[in-house]
Amino acid sequence: MTYILFILGFIFLIKGADMLVEAASSFGRKLQLSEMIIGLTIVSFGTSLPELIVTITASLQGKPELGLGNVLGSNIANILLILGVASIVRPLPIPRDTYFIEIPFSLLAAVLMGFLANTALFGTSYGYISRYDGLVLLYFFALFMVYVFVVARKGDRSEQLIDSNHSIITMPTSKAIVWFIAGIIGLYVGGRWIVNSAGTIATNFGLSQSFIGLTVIAIGTSLPELVTSAVAAYRGNTAIAVGNAIGSNIFNILWVIGLASAITPIEFKPDTNHDILMIIISTSTLIMAVIAGKRPAISRWEGLIFIIVYVLYVLYLLGR
Repeated sequence: MTYILFILGFIFLIKGADMLVEAASSFGRKLQLSEMIIGLTIVSFGTSLPELIVTITASLQGKPELGLGNVLGSNIANILLILGVASIVRPLPIPRDTYFIEIPFSLLAAVLMGFLANTALFGTSYGYISRYDGLVLLYFFALFMVYVFVVARKGDRSEQLIDSNHSIITMPTSKAIVWFIAGIIGLYVGGRWIVNSAGTIATNFGLSQSFIGLTVIAIGTSLPELVTSAVAAYRGNTAIAVGNAIGSNIFNILWVIGLASAITPIEFKPDTNHDILMIIISTSTLIMAVIAGKRPAISRWEGLIFIIVYVLYVLYLLGR
């Protein structure tokens, strides 16, 4: 039953987020918000809901390793696994804005979180991402959102940001309300089932909660991004595939960890520094892959290297 609930938890979590986004997008349409605004706010926040719910639930239940591991593992998977798979489907050119601004910004986010977690800047105890640290992360997230809106107003990339998500449909108000409530219930139930089941599974197999969060849950909550990026690459929408993965990394650290730690401080153990270092290494590897080629792009053989590195990282986690 534990394993059934674990799998059902992912279904409820992902479907709940999807229903919530569909309903909220419909409300946005009725309020005459542009598709660009809906895409940049409701849909973008919605894709981070699975990580957010799991992280907050885990922290409130005294399982911070599980929640933090989920976010860090998702970020590592986004670069090494998702971009690796997508670039094997089709080589991924890197847009100029992504290469010069968004990838370095995601690197800055990882460094910032590591710095805050290892330095008691606000008089709080060492080894925690405190509420004040969370507010700092949210501040940088606000700066990133300002940048996104400025770029979108230029018009060149706003269509890509919209097309990367499913088309926005307007549904009857009664149906939208039902979907909105059902989405919230799905997120709540799915998050609880995943966190509770993961703790039991970790105990049964003698694995740490951090390992489960960094691998199984991280890949599970990253499945929507994996499918979106692979399909986008197959259809030739390579900018969407790259932007989806990099944008998700920025959201996960600055928004998910920022909001979760602002609600309740997240315990930070020394081993977690290895995972932050892996995010920094994988992001730096992405930059080097772009520099190494004749043009800014991730080739198929570089994507294969990304996947091999990810497999080696999982093996390292098993040993750890």
